[in-house]
Amino acid sequence: MITNEIELKMPGGVMDTFIIHPDENGPFPIILFLMDAPGKREELRDMASRIATTGYYVMLPNLYYRKTRDFIFEPTSAGRAKMFEQMDNLTNDLAVQDCLELIKYGDSDPNTNNGDVGCVGYCMSGPFAFSAASAIPNRIKASASIHGVKLLTDKDDSPHLNASLIKAEMYFAMAEKDKWADPKMVDELDEHLKEVGINYRIEWYAGTNHGFVFPNRGPLYDKASTEKHYQRLLSLFERNLKRITR
Repeated sequence: MITNEIELKMPGGVMDTFIIHPDENGPFPIILFLMDAPGKREELRDMASRIATTGYYVMLPNLYYRKTRDFIFEPTSAGRAKMFEQMDNLTNDLAVQDCLELIKYGDSDPNTNNGDVGCVGYCMSGPFAFSAASAIPNRIKASASIHGVKLLTDKDDSPHLNASLIKAEMYFAMAEKDKWADPKMVDELDEHLKEVGINYRIEWYAGTNHGFVFPNRGPLYDKASTEKHYQRLLSLFERNLKRITR
């Protein structure tokens, strides 16, 4: 595997980004791996690596770059307050801008195939992956939200509002016991997506809590459900990204 840490100059700062892809048999489709609230860290690099080993060029950006380069989450009241402060500085539109620049950089690398792109967002980035699919429909053809939050809200930038523009296959993995994503929201999302007629699947993971895919979450981690999520994710990418190379 080949790994690299790059710095992308953006209007709001420098976005440090981890990139990983196989060292042979390329070029590869781009996968945008969008972090959860605790930030870009070794745990996420390991997860990105697992996806990359199956034949992808995976990009893991620090979405907090506008405020900090080295955010380290501390599991204390003060640490959570700092995390929520960072989260509040992000919007769906800003995340879409970041995704566009990541794709632009990826296209300049001969290790990518300049073709269809995949995206996955965890927790706070679930709506970012959802929004990116509608904002960049000519490139993003597979997108997933894993225990995502704020997928349907009453705000003007709610990601469901532009869902009719999506050309990607969408996958939503929902934790059964998730206080950040209640069943009412998910039911309303399901009804809306049926109305707009896109290709999607919402799947509930029985018995799981928010953050169940992260090995370092202690009792919240669910190994069996985590493996299932990888199966779903890799199948999604395989179906939609490895058919045609432009």
